Parts: sequence; structure tokens; C-alpha cells
Amino acid sequence: MALRTLNPPISWSPHPSFVPGDRSLLRILHPWHDPWLPPLAGARIRRGARAAAAAVARNGRFHGGGGEVGGGGEGARRGVKKDVDLATLGNLCVDIVLSVPSLPPAPPEERRAYMERLAASPPDKTSWEAGGNCNLAIAAARLGLHCVTLGHVGEEIYGNFLLDVLRDESIQFVGMNDDAEATSSSSSYETLLCWVLVDPFQRHGFCSEEPAFNWLSKLSSQVKVAIQQSKIIFCNGYAFDELCPDVLVSALECAIDSGTAVFFDPGPRGKTLLHGTSGEQRALDLFLRFSDVLLLTAEEAESLTGITNPIRAGQELARKGARSQWVIVKMGSKGSVLITKSSISCAPAFKVNIVDTVGCGDSFTAAIAFGFLKGMPAVNTLALANAVGAATAMGCGAGRNVAHLDKVLELLKQSNLNEDDELWSEIINNSSSESRVNLLSKSPINGCSDRLLRVPSRSVVSELLPMFEAAYERSLTQP
Repeated sequence: MALRTLNPPISWSPHPSFVPGDRSLLRILHPWHDPWLPPLAGARIRRGARAAAAAVARNGRFHGGGGEVGGGGEGARRGVKKDVDLATLGNLCVDIVLSVPSLPPAPPEERRAYMERLAASPPDKTSWEAGGNCNLAIAAARLGLHCVTLGHVGEEIYGNFLLDVLRDESIQFVGMNDDAEATSSSSSYETLLCWVLVDPFQRHGFCSEEPAFNWLSKLSSQVKVAIQQSKIIFCNGYAFDELCPDVLVSALECAIDSGTAVFFDPGPRGKTLLHGTSGEQRALDLFLRFSDVLLLTAEEAESLTGITNPIRAGQELARKGARSQWVIVKMGSKGSVLITKSSISCAPAFKVNIVDTVGCGDSFTAAIAFGFLKGMPAVNTLALANAVGAATAMGCGAGRNVAHLDKVLELLKQSNLNEDDELWSEIINNSSSESRVNLLSKSPINGCSDRLLRVPSRSVVSELLPMFEAAYERSLTQP
């Protein structure tokens, strides 16, 4: 059984919570569907009517690190009008959250038998939730970004549920399959289910079918257009569990050719892909070298570089990247680091009472995308990302339970940082870098190090709040 490690940039407190590093999912295609529900009519592109906080991302011109994205940028110079802020690639699923007496056994055959017994009948709808990249899209939409999800959703009860959730969050969906493929009755064409199994010790287990949608051999024309019209496309390592490496590489090439920024988070799959098939290794290498923004936990960065220090590991990844603008290293309860080829920025985590860590990393990424598009300073971006991730941790579950603006604003105003000067001094001093380090801090007083510049959290918050408060007030008056 492969374990998925969660390492959200939040601070743990003595409140009932899940054990970090033990959360996982069991992902299989469900063996049943409702034959009485008609298939979705018309094009498989859905957009919701509710536009909460959309004005946040509509004001002004967007900047994506090295150049203007929404207002002119590389994509616009190539004649592509980019109306979409963020597109997610694959990894669309319905989470089925169940309490079980024990987690699935490790041997494959025993695990399969376990899951077949569990999946013998449909679980109650109260246990369903939108999962996978839906978490990221929902969190980003609530920050005001225009989002599109690219993937496969079946035409059954689970697919309808997932599309309804996306519609209600004002998120578009573009199917990756051609019309001819969509008519297949094979279970391989049904919506992917992710089983979130929780044992009495609050431990979670994960394993997956690889790849679940191996019948998808190429990108549809609709998906290519969606990538071309997006300012950012996000892909993570779990996409390799659904799509063939060649399909993922095609999406990467399409993004690069159309001037779309590529965000890539290898996740726990990065280590296995590093030693996977030749196709997987090639695709991983291409994503690491040609992504504009890389997001990894400190452990994942170490597994890919062999370097323990998070700053040095991030700098190594940035050095090897042909297009790298940002490398973000997530350090769980310690905070996060954002590295460019010429600068280093760090931000401690927020102290919150943890209810559930599911979706924290997705929420964090949504805020990173917002900061990237808005051309925000690196420290401001990390502060926002840490707050959005922490706000999600204060709720229960992901999907529709990810961070709302009111919780994010509350955390920013409180600015209760988990500061640890000894930790950051050790990380910075052992990084062997001569670059100046910007560190978010409640204290405006700098220490003896010439390399360390403390950025007062009060000034960062004063810059962030106006970007969201008006949009939040407007959202309260919308139906």
C-alpha cells in the first residue's frame, strides 16, 4: 500500500486531529451505476452561475513573475486570448469517506478482495465529496479565480454529482474524451472514486489503479483549446495514476507552445516515478525541467535532489529548470519557502486548531496561483497560501469544505504565526547561499545576519486585506 503524506503549512495544536503523514486514499473505479439516470445532455462543458469573489481576480492586469499574463504576456503575443486563470489536468474524482475497523491489507490480492467486499453496494450519499483536483479548483474559485477542470467524468450518478458541485462553485468542466469514447459502457469510462478509509486510530491508507483511463491516448481538441486559453495549467503526480505519460507530455507541450504557465506538484508519486517506467521517468523529467512553478514538500524535494536542506534543495531544482520561476517547498507546521533563481522568501505557518488536514495542500496551491497571477511579492504570496491552507484545516474534509474567504481573512487579521527563530536561522545558515532571505515575522527588528531581512506581518496583511474584503462583502449579498 502506498502512503500519501500530507504536509500542510500549518501549525499543529492539541486539538483532535488526523495524524500527519497517515492520510491516504484508496482509488478504484466503482462497479455500479444507476441505469435509470439519463446521460448528461449537450456538450460536456459546464459553468456555474454563482460568481462569488470573482471581481478579485478581474481588477487590473495580471502578472506572472517574468511577464504579463492576462494583460498581454507570451500567450497574448501568440494570438491566444487567455480568459481562464487556472486549469487543472486530470485527477477528478468523488471521495467516499468511510470509517472502517481496519485499513486494507498490503498484499495486492488481499487488498483487492477487501475493496470488492467494501464496494459491493453504493455507499450513502452523505459520504460523498468532490475530491482530487476539485479541491484546488474550488479553493481557487473562492479566491476569485476563473477555473476550468480538464478530465474525465462518467455519465452516471457520481459524474452528475461531481459536475453539480463544480457548477455550483462556478467552475467549468471540459471532458478529455471524444464523443465516440464517451458512449462506451465499460466501467473504465465511469467516474473515478477515491476511497478515504479511516480506521479507529484516525489512520488513512492509499492505493490506486494505474493508469485508470489508459484508453485516453491523446488530448481532445477541446482540452487543447482550454489549455491555450488558460494562464496556468496545474498537474500533479496523481495524474500519472489516470493518464498515460505521453498524454501528460502532450499537455505540457501544448501549454509551453501557447504561453501557458505550468504548475507541477509531483507529490508522493514523484519518488516512485523517478524509478518508474521509461515513459514515466521521461515525463517526470520534462515536468521538472519545463514547469514555471514547482510545489513540493521538504521530503519530496529531498527525494528528488538528495539534499536535506529545503532551501538548497529548492535552489537545485530551480537551477535545473529551464523555465523555473518559482520553487515552493512546503514544510508542514514549520511554514513554507519560495525560491527563485535570485531570491529566497520564507513564511512561518499559522497556529490553528486542526480538524482535518484533507485538502490543505490543494488550498495552499490555489493561493500560490493567485499570487503568481497578481504579481504579488513572494512573502505576501506565502502568507496568503499559509492562511488559506490553515483555514481549510479548521474545517472537516475537502471538496466543498475547503477554505472560505471569511476564515482566511480572520487568520490574516490575527496573524498568529508559529515563529521559530532558531529553526529558520539553522535552515538559512546551512543553506550555503549568499542570497538575501526575506522572512515573514511579527517582529520588525532584524537580527545580526546581513542576509536575513524580516518582513513585518502587519505590513503584509495590510496589503492583502483590501484585495479580499470588498469581494467578501459583495459575496454576502449574492444568492
